[in-house]
Amino acid sequence: ALVLDVKVGRGAFMKNLRDARALASSIVRVGRLAKKQVTAFITPMEAPLGRAIGNALETAEAFEILHNRGPDDLRELTLILGAEMLRLGGVARNESDGRKQLEAAMANGRGAGRMRQIVRAQGGDARTIDEPDRLPQARTTVPIVATKTGFVTHADALDLGLAAVAMGAGRSRADQSVDPRVGITLNAKPGEAVKRGDTLATLHVNDANVDESLKKRIAGAFEIGARPPRPQPLVMDVIRK
Repeated sequence: ALVLDVKVGRGAFMKNLRDARALASSIVRVGRLAKKQVTAFITPMEAPLGRAIGNALETAEAFEILHNRGPDDLRELTLILGAEMLRLGGVARNESDGRKQLEAAMANGRGAGRMRQIVRAQGGDARTIDEPDRLPQARTTVPIVATKTGFVTHADALDLGLAAVAMGAGRSRADQSVDPRVGITLNAKPGEAVKRGDTLATLHVNDANVDESLKKRIAGAFEIGARPPRPQPLVMDVIRK
C-alpha cells in the first residue's frame, strides 16, 4: 500500500490543481495496475507547512508532533496521512479508527518510544527525541521583522525554500553539501496578526553578518494586509482510483 502527498501551489512542482490531479491520478493508476492500494492526497504549498525550514529544525519539529505538540497544520496533516496508511495496511477499520490510534500513540508516548527504537537501531542518539537541543544547532540567530502592522496574508513557500538553500540548508546540485544546523523558523504564518517590529522569521545561521539581499528576499516572502486571508483547506482533493 502507498499513501502520497502531492503538493500544489507556487512553492510546489505542480502549479495548479488540474496538473496535480493528473499527476496523482497517473500514480494511483500505475499502483493499481501493480495490484497495490494507493491513495493520493493533494495538499496546498502556497505557504510552508509547520514553522521549520532546515534539517535539524524540521527534525525537532517532527519530534514535537510525536510528543503530541507542534504546529496545528503539521499535526493535522500528519494525522490525515497516517490514518490512511493504517487503513490501507489493514491496521485500522477506517480513517476514524486510524486517527484514534495515532492520537493515542502520540498522547501515551508510544509514538516517541518507537522513534527512539528506530534511532537506536541506526546507531543514533535516541536522547534527541526528548532533548532536541542535542541536534546540530547554528551558532546564532538573526530576526526578520515586519515593517508594518496587519495580518500575514501570504508567506511564499518557494522564496523561503530557495532562501534556505542559499543559506546552506539544501542543495541545488548533487555535489553540494548541506549544513544541518542552518534554517528558518517562521514566527508568523498566514492569518496571524503582526505589529510593526514583530519578528516574522528567525534565521538560524553560523555568522550574524547575513547578506542583506538574502534578508530582503526572506522579508519579501511575507505579505501583510489589513485583513486576514481566507483559510485554505489542508487537503484539496483525495484520489483513490
